[in-house]
Amino acid sequence: MKQLINKHIFFYGIAFCGISLLGSCYYDKEALLYPGNNSIDCTTVSAKFSSNVQPLITSKCATSSCHDASAAGGIILLNYTQVSNAKERINTRVVVEKTMPPSGALSPAEIAILKCWIDAGAPNN
Repeated sequence: MKQLINKHIFFYGIAFCGISLLGSCYYDKEALLYPGNNSIDCTTVSAKFSSNVQPLITSKCATSSCHDASAAGGIILLNYTQVSNAKERINTRVVVEKTMPPSGALSPAEIAILKCWIDAGAPNN
């Protein structure tokens, strides 16, 4: 009987340790945990809406069957107001998570343009 109790204690001890270890692993993005911690120097990045942001959005996001007039993606990104209203979502999906566009993450230079424009308050310039 004592041997059976020891086996149960051993089994439950191993199970508890295994569950504890698995539960302690996570895959949070550093940028989400520490939003002020970034390595982009916005003083060196040109991030004007009309000359940098809008052409980038037009070529990478507002494409056929994504964020164009058909809005298959659910959000239309064709003008300043639409892009500005979606700036937080753009920041999360494009800059932080890098899950948009679906064809693959933007280049570091393109991400810097969007991040610096959003960090500057998303001006209509």
